[in-house]
Amino acid sequence: MQKIRGLVLLVIAVVTAAVIGGGQASAQLPPDFTPLTTENPKANSFGLQGTISAPPPTGHATITVPSNGQSFNQVPIQVSGTCPDGLLVEVLNNGVMVGSTLCENGSFSLQIILFPGQNELTARVLDDLGQEGEPSNTVTVSYSTSTDTSFSAFAQAIILTSSYSRRAVDPGATLEWPLQLSGGTGPYAFSIDWGDGSDPELMSQGAAGLITIRHVYKEPGIYRVTIKVVDSNGVSGFLQVIAVVNGEAESAIKTDQKEPAAIVIRNRVIWIPAAVVLALLIPAFWLGRRAEARAIRKDLERQAEMIRRADM
Repeated sequence: MQKIRGLVLLVIAVVTAAVIGGGQASAQLPPDFTPLTTENPKANSFGLQGTISAPPPTGHATITVPSNGQSFNQVPIQVSGTCPDGLLVEVLNNGVMVGSTLCENGSFSLQIILFPGQNELTARVLDDLGQEGEPSNTVTVSYSTSTDTSFSAFAQAIILTSSYSRRAVDPGATLEWPLQLSGGTGPYAFSIDWGDGSDPELMSQGAAGLITIRHVYKEPGIYRVTIKVVDSNGVSGFLQVIAVVNGEAESAIKTDQKEPAAIVIRNRVIWIPAAVVLALLIPAFWLGRRAEARAIRKDLERQAEMIRRADM
C-alpha cells in the first residue's frame, strides 16, 4: 500500500517538474539573466533581470557650428553638428560637460555657456550603457566679458555644470539632479523647464556651491531639461541635460515628444503548473483510496485463510 501511494506521489512530482520546466524553457531566457530582487515581490510570481553586453557605438559627432576661431560677446551660444542617430550627445567645454541632447535624424543642436577667454569645444556620443564612441573634432572659440553688455564693472561669469548628462527615474518617483554652481554673485534665481509641459520651476539659492534640483515625472519618455540661473548682477548661466523616465514610450525626445525608454521589467505569474497539479490531485487521491481498500481486503482474506487452516 505504501509502495503504491509513493509511486502515485512520484508520478505527480515528475509531471509537475516537467510542466514547470517546460514553462520556464519556453521563455528562452539568456544564460546571463539573474533573478530580480525587489523590495516587495508579489506572491507566486518572479522577475528576471540581466545585462546585455554590446560593443561601443561606432562613428562620432562632428561640430559644425560654431566655426573654429569664432569670437563671442554673449552667452549662451548655439552648438550643432552631425552624429549617429539615437545616441546621447555630450558637449564638453575645456573638458567640462556643459550640455547634452539626443541625436535625432543624424544631427544635434543645443545651447551652452562659454568660459571667459579661450574655449575648446568637443562632443562625444554615448549609448544606453554609457559607452563612448569615437572622439569628435575640436572647435576653439573665444568669449570676451569686457564686450558683453550684461556684465557690470564687478560682475563675474557664472559656470553651471553637472556630473550627469543623463539621469533615469521611474514614473512617480522623485528625480534628483545635483548641479555645481560657481562664479557670479549671490543670491541666485533659477528657472527649470523639465520638458514635460509643466510650468517652469522657480527657486532661489543664496550662495554658489552644490545644488540639487528635484522633479516627479508622471509619464515615461525622454525629456530635455533646461536650467537657467541669473545672479544679483543680471549675469546668467545655462545648462541643458536629458532625463529618462523608464517605461514604454512612443517616439523621440520630449519637449512634447516621447522616446522609447531603457528597460521595462515585467513579472510573470506561472499558474499553469498549479492548475495541472490540482487536476492530478483528484484522480491520485481516488487511486490511492482504491489501492488502500484493495490492500485491506487482501489482508483480511489472508487472515481468514490462516484462521480456517488453524481450525482444520
